[in-house]
Amino acid sequence: MAHVLLAAALAMVAAAATGSASPAEGIQPLSKIAMNKATVNLHGSAYVRATPALLGDQEEDTVWVTVKYGWENPSADDWIAVFSPADFISGSCPNPSRYPGEPLLCTAPIKYQYANYSANYLYGGKGAIRFQLINQRSDFSFALFTGGLENPALVTVSKQVAFKNPKAPVFPRLAQGKTHDEMAVTWTSGYDIGEAYPFVEWGVVASGGNPTRTPAGTLTFTRGSMCGEPARTVGWRDPGFIHTAFMRGLWPNKEYLYKIGHELSDGTVVWGRSYTFRAPPTPGQNSLQRIIVFGDMGKAERDGSNEFANYQPGSLNTTDKLVEDLDNYDIVFHIGDLPYANGYLSQWDQFTAQVAPISANKPYMVASGNHERDWPNTGGFFDVKDSGGECGVPAETMYYYPAENRANFWYKVDYGMFRFCVADSEHDWREGTPQYKFIEECLSTVDRKHQPWLIFAAHRVLGYSSNSWYADQGSFEEPEGRESLQKLWQRHRVDIAFFGHVHNYERTCPLYQSQCVTSERSNYSGTMNGTIFVVAGGGGSHLSGYTSATPKWSVFRDKDYGFTKLTAFNHSSLLFEYKKSSDGKVYDSFTIHRDYRDVLGCVHDSCFPTTLAT
Repeated sequence: MAHVLLAAALAMVAAAATGSASPAEGIQPLSKIAMNKATVNLHGSAYVRATPALLGDQEEDTVWVTVKYGWENPSADDWIAVFSPADFISGSCPNPSRYPGEPLLCTAPIKYQYANYSANYLYGGKGAIRFQLINQRSDFSFALFTGGLENPALVTVSKQVAFKNPKAPVFPRLAQGKTHDEMAVTWTSGYDIGEAYPFVEWGVVASGGNPTRTPAGTLTFTRGSMCGEPARTVGWRDPGFIHTAFMRGLWPNKEYLYKIGHELSDGTVVWGRSYTFRAPPTPGQNSLQRIIVFGDMGKAERDGSNEFANYQPGSLNTTDKLVEDLDNYDIVFHIGDLPYANGYLSQWDQFTAQVAPISANKPYMVASGNHERDWPNTGGFFDVKDSGGECGVPAETMYYYPAENRANFWYKVDYGMFRFCVADSEHDWREGTPQYKFIEECLSTVDRKHQPWLIFAAHRVLGYSSNSWYADQGSFEEPEGRESLQKLWQRHRVDIAFFGHVHNYERTCPLYQSQCVTSERSNYSGTMNGTIFVVAGGGGSHLSGYTSATPKWSVFRDKDYGFTKLTAFNHSSLLFEYKKSSDGKVYDSFTIHRDYRDVLGCVHDSCFPTTLAT
């Protein structure tokens, strides 16, 4: 009997380990290239030519390049790779020990496309493809490979092309600071602090006064900061320098104009573009406040490269809908799994470029997901390799978030009538841990008279999901998720708990201890006696299925790409909407109407014992 129990326990542990990543796991397209097997077999008849050679001559940070290519032995598995830096063949490579003696190239490409994407390539041996490039601090070259992705042989390489100023500051990312009157802006450039002084110039729109200049701090990281392959090997690419400046003393709801820049040693300034943002409301302020929440978006390529891998097919739809609707929301929460770079560092630049039209104008708050953080023996809660060796370093450096310790990816945001408690599901959240103490303090210190809408958010499902993988394990949650946290959610009356990780949409009834506390499904009012749990993981990555049987607590399920929106009209009226990325229309919604006394009213496990005094 003991042997049977041991075997069952081991099976459960194995299932937990293999199932820690989201179901229907996708494969990072760049990881399909066997760079360790690449050989150099140059042919005189082959050519690759790229135009224009000078990129961004009008200060653009995104351009289209036409690549023409051909040779006398065309094959269906030939492919064109984009490399940056251009001299990818030269230099020493940190060869993994398991590939001794093999001609490992130093780096994976930043993107690729099959040569026969050009219709006439197989018949005439000539083709042309357009690639979209972003300013990534270095030059580019284009290479023709034969032998497919499994046995790549380099046939020829183009001359380099480069941006006019590859070091220029690009792709700003706004984030609310630790107080409501503070906005952080983070951006990337090729300038170290010894070359140029980074700053942000900002002021109230149309104020007529002199703008303020605020200096920025500068961070970067090295190959040695990475925890494993491919981030330390073929996936490595220099991240440049990441700068963050803080605009403080903001007037609530005022519109501000800002511009990032670098002052060179001769006094000249290299400027980025100008953008605007609206300052956050004060905590408790009664005004229209609109919040976007989603997870698991990833990145995709507008030029069609890498797309045959179907890695994040809905990513651009979600991005484009949010850009189109930019005037109709105030702040964004992307709750984990950002670019799914999985150790290919070039993808972080491409992701910041993709979401820049959003993040340059709205606070873009991020959470840590398994594809940002997880790597064995690095202090995370899940001992898996989902980050591709990044172990959280790029996410913690590329984006600002108001945590006390950036390595502990948990923080709170007060936005008008909302308080958001953003947890880190990749670190231990159980009772007695530092994160549990943070969650308890975040939930317990909010003044519900003035901030009635209390929101919890984390990447993995610590609440409820009828995803098929969870159902197979009989859990509907991460192990020890809601068991550790549900009394906190109940005691402090959390309105909604948001999760990603599962790539679909699902909404529950107000719940406590797996039981619906009301039969109402769309209009909630009166005493608050449970939390609504929402999975909003359909941001763009491959979709996840559900269990065949629908649990009683599951109110609405949709296996599609989308995002959610919260609209607080005042202290007593909240609207929740789920919108599809394909058309931006609302497919599920509910309202909450209640007064302060409805939050105070005691229900099961929400109040401490009381006495009657005489």
